[in-house]
Amino acid sequence: MQETVVVIGGGQAGAQVAQSLRQGGFEGPIRLIGDEPHPPYQRPPLSKKFLAGEIGPEGLWLRPPAFYTTQNIDLIPDTRVVSIDRGAKRLKLENGDTLDYGRLVLATGTQARRIALPGHDLDGVVTLRGIADVDHIRSLFDRHQKLVIVGGGYIGLEVAAVARELGKDVSVVEAQDRVMKRVVSPIISEFYTDLHREKGVVLHLDTGIEAIEGRDAVEGVRLSNGETIPADLVLIAVGAVPNDHLAEEAGLDADDGILVDGAGQTSDESIYAAGDCTRFHSSRYGRSIRMESVQNAIDQAKAVAQSIMGQEVDYDPLPWFWSDQYHVKLQIAGLSEGYDDTVVAGDLKTAKFYVAYLRDGNLIAVDSINSPRSHMMARRVIGEPWRPDLLPDA
Repeated sequence: MQETVVVIGGGQAGAQVAQSLRQGGFEGPIRLIGDEPHPPYQRPPLSKKFLAGEIGPEGLWLRPPAFYTTQNIDLIPDTRVVSIDRGAKRLKLENGDTLDYGRLVLATGTQARRIALPGHDLDGVVTLRGIADVDHIRSLFDRHQKLVIVGGGYIGLEVAAVARELGKDVSVVEAQDRVMKRVVSPIISEFYTDLHREKGVVLHLDTGIEAIEGRDAVEGVRLSNGETIPADLVLIAVGAVPNDHLAEEAGLDADDGILVDGAGQTSDESIYAAGDCTRFHSSRYGRSIRMESVQNAIDQAKAVAQSIMGQEVDYDPLPWFWSDQYHVKLQIAGLSEGYDDTVVAGDLKTAKFYVAYLRDGNLIAVDSINSPRSHMMARRVIGEPWRPDLLPDA
């Protein structure tokens, strides 16, 4: 009889592990534990179509609940695991119950990074990570008009776009000197700065925050330059941190993410990890990386399932990401860190172009704006020496 596989985490990676095990012929018991009262769902639309009210919760579900029944996957929602007893191969649940495992997969994802500002606990200060967060934000949208977003990354700018289209007054405060600085070049940052300002977003770049002000609820945000922005709603969108505390408390190796090898195996041969919560060495990039993306969650989960079933696997992906803001789709292939040259093709004025990033004459990444053909080709040719005809016209 095949040993029981327990997966902790009801997101993209956790669901994919369970699904891939069944598709691969694994016949043993599979238990999938999630800490939310929903079946596994996709998160990227949370800050876009779901926030805008264009889709409901069912539109986020990766599979209908009946799928887990027909596949004999024991779905355990609304349940939190509080500890792992590696010696006994046993989990302790928050309700006091225990659950034994033969193989354990940690797909615990991330949580929104919080900042210890004065006033961070006032009513009207929110983060965005799950369905409940968005439901709360939408309820606040019904009675609040002035939104201040702390952080000019993907989530902050996506929410800014939705809020503006809903007619809200939106200000974004970013400590760096340009938006999305961690992931894109100055060319892309400038494009999005102009786009958001044209749409009416007030951007405060290279600016810190001293405090969130108010008595019981948010009334304003005081900036490091002494200015106070009136606000009745504040979104903290300053990135995410991996949910690796359960692993650390169990004595597994972790360093800003659960450390895994190319098979997704942790420092315990019976425990694997997949998705946003992991950190692994990439031979492709010659360094340790942790990625927060749907691509990584799906592909690493597939690798873990293969490994559990005894197959040889060495996960070393080509990353890709995307962001939707207003009418503009940004698609990123590869990691541009360390580039020494860029090539721009297309027309920035019509919002249809791409930026190719080169290092030592080789293509290492491409940012495509409303140019899906260049994105799809980039995923095939990254790593090749650059030549003008390597990518299609934008």
